[in-house]
Amino acid sequence: MTAHVRETADRNRFTAETERFRRELLAHCYRMAGSAHDAEDLVQETYLRAWRSYAGFEGRASIRSWLYKIATNVCLTAALPRPIRVLPSGLAGPDDGPDRPPSQAAPGEVSWLEPFPAAWITPATEDPAATAVARESLRLALIASLQHLPARQRAILILREVLAFSAPETAKILGTTTAAVKSGLQRARARLDELEPQPGELLEPTDERARALLAGYITAFEHSDASLLEKVLRTDATLEATPFRNWYAGKPNCLYLLAAHVMGAPGEWRMIATEANGQPAAAVYHRDNDGKLQAHGIVVLTPTATGVARVTEFHNPALVVLFGFPNLLTG
Repeated sequence: MTAHVRETADRNRFTAETERFRRELLAHCYRMAGSAHDAEDLVQETYLRAWRSYAGFEGRASIRSWLYKIATNVCLTAALPRPIRVLPSGLAGPDDGPDRPPSQAAPGEVSWLEPFPAAWITPATEDPAATAVARESLRLALIASLQHLPARQRAILILREVLAFSAPETAKILGTTTAAVKSGLQRARARLDELEPQPGELLEPTDERARALLAGYITAFEHSDASLLEKVLRTDATLEATPFRNWYAGKPNCLYLLAAHVMGAPGEWRMIATEANGQPAAAVYHRDNDGKLQAHGIVVLTPTATGVARVTEFHNPALVVLFGFPNLLTG
């Protein structure tokens, strides 16, 4: 067997053994980094490193745990020089002046969290249980809270409580002791309890009530009708949008801000229903001065039985494309 044929056979075997884990590794890297774009790069680096060391893989651990060890260490290395990714609500308290337009952070001043496309989650037809766990562990509020943990604590919590690795397995992945893992998990849990908001039981994006709330939100914006939006939002709803520093709490403040500074005239906005972070979402388009509907960003809703608890919009046209939608709509 020639070297070329042997390398081709090895690469085919490597692909067959590892490719089925790509989706869950994307989710893992996203939980660690808080960015879908970064997650793609981190997984690419993971597979590159894995291929380089594949010849030395002796099968003492499962191929899955071996890949997670590489991916986690890639994420930890990448986290060292980077500021944490946040939402506006992670910067300061709510704004008390919705009569003023929100102030935009300067480019590069803040590292913003990004949403996670539903298409990257393992399809329910493949593994319904895995899909449910993935959705729950990708909720936007949880991801935002995770970013405030030290990187190694974040890794420990994700490996232990999301991916269900044992304490010894986690210690081996991180190159530390079981005692350090247990201690780190305890501290991470305590900090997360302080950080993660509890809006009540969230509706699954497939729930008819969640779909109705999303449809109502889309209709309200496309018709520029704040009275329709009032029926969608919970009394204590909050509103935030990157790259703006301000965020707003309470239905009256949210409605005033949107009606006065955002909604504009009927037809200015177009939205396409989708899903992000295990929550109902929409790809957002805005009509420019030439009448063209340009990609604007992704909006994610936090639905509960009593209405939408939080609206989070990410003003970034590149995210629309990342979610599989065109940059420009016709009509």
